[in-house]
Amino acid sequence: MNVLFIGGTGIISSACSERALAQGMELYLLNRGESSRPVPDGAKVLRGDIRDPESVRRALGDLEFDAVVDWVAFTPEHIETDLALFTGRTRQYVFISSASAYQKPLGHLPITESTPLHNPFWGYSRDKIACEERLTRAYREDGFPVTIVRPSHTYDRTLLPMDGGWTVVDRMRRGKPVIVHGDGTSLWTLTHHRDFAVGFVGLLGRPAVLGEAVQITGDEWLTWNQIFELVAGAAGVKPQLVHVPSETIAAFAPAWGAGLLGDKAHSVIFDNSKIKRLVPEFRATIPYARGVREVLAWYDADPARQVVDEGLDRLMDEIIAQVRAVGPQR
Repeated sequence: MNVLFIGGTGIISSACSERALAQGMELYLLNRGESSRPVPDGAKVLRGDIRDPESVRRALGDLEFDAVVDWVAFTPEHIETDLALFTGRTRQYVFISSASAYQKPLGHLPITESTPLHNPFWGYSRDKIACEERLTRAYREDGFPVTIVRPSHTYDRTLLPMDGGWTVVDRMRRGKPVIVHGDGTSLWTLTHHRDFAVGFVGLLGRPAVLGEAVQITGDEWLTWNQIFELVAGAAGVKPQLVHVPSETIAAFAPAWGAGLLGDKAHSVIFDNSKIKRLVPEFRATIPYARGVREVLAWYDADPARQVVDEGLDRLMDEIIAQVRAVGPQR
């Protein structure tokens, strides 16, 4: 089976590239030749910029594919480009959507693929919803062979889960307090990219999933307090947690707040029975207590990776000072 990944060296897609090759797939990667991660051995690189359709046509020539996956489509305009490029060239087109597209606030748990899509807080999620709607119309009206995949918070060794990333770890190690949104008890799901890859690659080339949406997440539910404590433990420190309402964070930092109110501030529990039925070998086997040690080891291996956002660091100090001035924190 020959597969084209548009991208293929990112946080989620890098593990999927390795899994596809391990499964014997002929893998092509379309990119501009710029990546912080190496191209896996065995992948065939096509040089082209998906935002420049003519460069893609030149790179593809007369190639056709059993599956095309666009890892970097975020807006309806991106989808229109893909429809023009890949109609008649692939037997399956996979769109990477987002579990953040599910309704906020949630009407019920657990979340399934039939949970409504509605997010008034975060433009990123609304764009993903619009992409899904356009592709669903293309499937219904023109038979475009789309499969929609909805990851939640998927990470590799380079990605810390909290907003601010390494800046938060740096604060912990310097003995400074760190911000946890809300009261820290909302539930969250973190999925290791190698676990995700097992489910994802199992969907490629499957006629049974055309026209379908499938979510792929882990089954471990952690509170944000637990997540911060696991990160701190891997960093070798005990954290000072300051709980701040998400609405307050949004008032200080609208972009940060949009991601909270539109996603992370809400408890999420996913029903993964569909992906397990479609891909029986899929199981999330890497708990975050183990995955976070990979993350801290990667950062500690090279001090150049430990980049602190000084502006965000000051903003966190300001928010904490303002909140503490109002009243005692738990």
